[in-house]
Amino acid sequence: MDFLLSALKAAAEPTRLRLLALCGRGELTVSDLVQILGQSQPRISRHLKLLCDAGLLDRFPEGTWAFYRLAERGRCASLARTLIAAIPPDDLQIIRDSEREEAIKRQRAEAAAAYFRLSASRWHEIRRLHVPEPEVEAVLLRLVDDRPLSDLLDIGTGTGRMLELFGPRVRHGLGLDQSREMLAIARANLEQAGLRHCQVRQADMYQLPLDAETFDLVLIHQVLHFAESPAVVIAEAARVLRPGGLLLVADFARHDLETLRVEHAHRRLGFADEEVAGWCHQAGLRVDPVVHLPGTPLTVTVWPALRSGAIAVTTPAVPTLALTGAA
Repeated sequence: MDFLLSALKAAAEPTRLRLLALCGRGELTVSDLVQILGQSQPRISRHLKLLCDAGLLDRFPEGTWAFYRLAERGRCASLARTLIAAIPPDDLQIIRDSEREEAIKRQRAEAAAAYFRLSASRWHEIRRLHVPEPEVEAVLLRLVDDRPLSDLLDIGTGTGRMLELFGPRVRHGLGLDQSREMLAIARANLEQAGLRHCQVRQADMYQLPLDAETFDLVLIHQVLHFAESPAVVIAEAARVLRPGGLLLVADFARHDLETLRVEHAHRRLGFADEEVAGWCHQAGLRVDPVVHLPGTPLTVTVWPALRSGAIAVTTPAVPTLALTGAA
């Protein structure tokens, strides 16, 4: 009773109810909410803290920023949605808030698109060297097949393409990346696709800020060649994978294009099958038949790995350099 009354009291204020309604539409920062509501930053921050303390909102720090959205789990997660559903859809204040929010999202999408236009050539140059992405995506979908999925993790999510691809099949999708610019693009892409159950967060792929055994499917798509220590990335992926879960690693087979290291910051020039299989084995995973997709001159390889039971392995030492994906 006390917990419920505390949550109801937190929501029982006009500004805080408006904040709940806005955060129910997607992730927003304090700056976004200040612009929408036309109130001071300290005032908005105080209201957000009360809502977070009551368990109605989740807060996700990202450098000097923080994103807010409705609580996904906890005793008040469903209460927050019930309260929002009770707001009359023709309420003029809520309608005006929604219009301002849409304007901010349009600006954010335009800024993200402009950044990507400036940077896109780096990925297009590489993609011309290997099999087309639709072929790789078709293999990933085939390997997942009709296995039941609930929670998806995409490590090094980049522009969020894997979340777009698998998002319709999962209850909850999470993408992690170190690059704020990439995360801005991913957020715009997910909003455009209407995948509100998918989120992205800034995080280090060597030290995932996640509990063990929380995902059915983990993807590492065109990320491992940036890694200073690929074994650590795979060990972390295995740690958060549920028993019976599937890890899909898609990356280049071993090659000798040194220009990718010089011009595109690749740390590794692809991988041999036995190399990736060894890391998976150390992490308690069993590699299924590997799929090779030859290109010119790069071959894309997909390594599927299954987790059968509890993992009792020591995670390798964490390196100091954390690199990002480019999906």
